[in-house]
Amino acid sequence: MRGMHTSPTQAVVLAGGQGSRLRPYTDDRPKPMVEIPGTGTPIIGHQLSWLAAEGVTDAVVSCGHLAEVLQRWLATAELPLRVTTVVEPEPLGRGGGLKYAAARLPHPEAPWYATNGDIWTRFSLREMAAFHAERDATATLALARPRIPWGAVETDAFGHITDFIESPPSPYLINAGVYVFSPDFTGALPDRGDHERTTFPRLARERRLAGFPLPQGAYWRAIDTAKDLQEAAKELAASRGAEGA
Repeated sequence: MRGMHTSPTQAVVLAGGQGSRLRPYTDDRPKPMVEIPGTGTPIIGHQLSWLAAEGVTDAVVSCGHLAEVLQRWLATAELPLRVTTVVEPEPLGRGGGLKYAAARLPHPEAPWYATNGDIWTRFSLREMAAFHAERDATATLALARPRIPWGAVETDAFGHITDFIESPPSPYLINAGVYVFSPDFTGALPDRGDHERTTFPRLARERRLAGFPLPQGAYWRAIDTAKDLQEAAKELAASRGAEGA
């Protein structure tokens, strides 16, 4: 199929979340419009720059909560790619919303990326697209191994504590909120409802769902709470310090 083995040049950004756990930052703006402290740029601005650097020329941004704030920013910002916005006429659920946004992609016969609007990450999307094509998958999920936010305790068989580990990596991989989809994935999405409970499990049973572990050392953070914002700002300042050193 044409375009199957080339990196996608189109993407959907799901930016409709309410971000209730990020209040008061989200009282007057949708979650993807919250700025990473110290950058002067909202999360979605960082995302669009990353997508453009990875070869994406067209993005469809699915807006929801306080859509006009996001649309106003997109209309006035200098963006490195073409952006179309869509607003669901009624709540369609995560899968229905993704299908509704995908209908506006300029090349329905070609593969596409999708990303959740609250993810701040950097890794090679082109590598992920190659991984997806090699496995002939219908959908590929990026997989992250987050750090557990608590200190962990190791014990021996007798119940003695043998070690304390501060914020260890999780033993489980999680859905990192970044995807590569083949053209036929769109037809597998529900018109309304949650694809993560319907489409993804079905594709997994059929061995058509692949998981791309983020490369070692890749930056990834879901911005869910005010603490995540502060941590992201701290990590950014540290990385800039290291670059300048």
